[in-house]
Amino acid sequence: MKLTFLGTGTSQGIPVIGCSCEICTSSDPRNKRLRTSMLVETADKTVVIDSGPDFRYQMLRAGVKDLDAIVFTHEHKDHIAGLDDIRPFNYLLKKNIDIYADHRVEHALRREFSYIFSDVTYPGLPQINLHEISGMPFQIGETTFIPIEVMHYKLPIFGFRIHDFTYITDAKTISDAAVEKIKGSKILVVNALQVSEHISHFTLEEAVEFAERVNAEMTYLTHISHNLGLHQEVEKALPAHIRLAYDGLTLTL
Repeated sequence: MKLTFLGTGTSQGIPVIGCSCEICTSSDPRNKRLRTSMLVETADKTVVIDSGPDFRYQMLRAGVKDLDAIVFTHEHKDHIAGLDDIRPFNYLLKKNIDIYADHRVEHALRREFSYIFSDVTYPGLPQINLHEISGMPFQIGETTFIPIEVMHYKLPIFGFRIHDFTYITDAKTISDAAVEKIKGSKILVVNALQVSEHISHFTLEEAVEFAERVNAEMTYLTHISHNLGLHQEVEKALPAHIRLAYDGLTLTL
């Protein structure tokens, strides 16, 4: 299984035109973060977790030529806004794209992209097959996705375990029951927004504490804002088995 970080930032963490902060002016490409998204390539399927506003550019940048499915963690705009840009895949691949979403995400998609679900159709509309997910494992091709419910402040959202890989973004609290589903993962990805306290996201300290609790072989931190600091400086203070993810980082499991 091949894993590629399409984006590791947040809406408060992407380069801003005219900004003179140390992140935006950094020459280190690891500080240039687009909205958080993950590409999962298994033996038989190509899946993206979340399609935010940067989805089109992320797919072009990564040279993705196939797409079978998008799996959504939750309904916030920075995770769903790019859905419309599946159109080229529909056209080139001559197939619908499978969409996996819980009932709240489905409601948001129907609101934001009402034309996709309208009875009135026309050539060029995004073509999807919608699948509702709950807390039960589901299959995409030969691969099992295990939903893991975490809390994004008061909003329950999903992370996913895929074989020995667990992906969690936008978490603030994670139950003991969810931790048991995660334990044994070889690779853990979890959000670390910033150093200071935040109402709905892990801080760097909280993410590191959680990573130590799970005790994966390697942990990568994602959903990073400008407030976390420069990649090179932050990594100096991290244990060897906990690293900052960056856009374009590819892992094999």
